Amino acid sequence: MAPLNIPLDALTSRLALNERFQSVRSQSLANRFANLKPVGEFFDLKRLSKPRDMGDMQTRVNYNLSYFSSNYAVVFVMLSIYSLLTNLLLLFVIILVVGGMFGISKLQGADLDVGFARATSSQLYTGLLVVSVPLGIWASPITTVLWLVGASAVSILGHASLMDRPIEANFSEEAV
Repeated sequence: MAPLNIPLDALTSRLALNERFQSVRSQSLANRFANLKPVGEFFDLKRLSKPRDMGDMQTRVNYNLSYFSSNYAVVFVMLSIYSLLTNLLLLFVIILVVGGMFGISKLQGADLDVGFARATSSQLYTGLLVVSVPLGIWASPITTVLWLVGASAVSILGHASLMDRPIEANFSEEAV
């Protein structure tokens, strides 16, 4: 049986993902969410339609990914929060690691003395590692990340492919 070869270059070059992500990296967070489109425009049911063919779907996705990019970022953040709230053990592990690192760094290299025991910063970091790694593996972060990627892809690409471009955008591209 021959191996399955997927032409990833052909897929990514058609969607121009590299240029799209480059513009996302160059913006500040306040700038990123300054151009949020209104909810009524984002969920405009009058503009929902099935694309005619793959070319139409590609132009819709290219247009909508740039036009609604801030709204799609909010959708991704909301799905991330939902995935953490439904996987409470992963949320606990994240809070444990961040809180432990913060607490150990507050010692500023000094030993922790609790009266009956003394622990160095190295011992505290090792203890945090010994506790958090098994808990982190048990919390199944890979499954959560894969669910997040899949749910984001389905919802964002589904919206981008079904939402028709406004009529003004169609006329602005025509050559006169």
